[in-house]
Amino acid sequence: MTSTTQSTRELLLSRIRDVPDYPKPGVLFKDITPLLADPVAFAALTDTLAELCVRHGATKVVGLEARGFILAAPVAVRAGLGFVPVRKAGKLPGATLTQAYELEYGTAEIEVHAEDLSADDRIMVIDDVLATGGTAEASLELIRRAGAEVAGVAVLMELGFLPGRTRLEEGLRGAPLEVLITV
Repeated sequence: MTSTTQSTRELLLSRIRDVPDYPKPGVLFKDITPLLADPVAFAALTDTLAELCVRHGATKVVGLEARGFILAAPVAVRAGLGFVPVRKAGKLPGATLTQAYELEYGTAEIEVHAEDLSADDRIMVIDDVLATGGTAEASLELIRRAGAEVAGVAVLMELGFLPGRTRLEEGLRGAPLEVLITV
């Protein structure tokens, strides 16, 4: 848990809209678009995540496709750090490193430009939601394969009823997992 103030946590949570039965019946989707549309809430989120990057000594910020891009890019700017997108396979031109990972019903791949990370880098991974942890876990492996160090993982919200935290424990190798809101 971060040192995020209770008032900031309440502000962020108040701007996350529940959408029942989306994308399929029985799912309660957590929509962050009202938070992004509110400049005060979005700034509070950006400031909080930027402070985490600085506290953990990050030199670059990785954003996970796709909503992680929306959060990570302004965080990188606010913290004075570089931004590196981790994309779905086939979306980046040039030389890339690719990492496959298991989904509930199959596999997927993510990739990063090979030259965007180096042994001198400490990377903070930022995403909107930690659910099952598959994408975040794969990103940690990809970062290390590129020769960089993991400074930590920071997410706006964790779906506490899913096993994402447990799945990430080994892959974090002692790096912090920072969660602003658990639902």
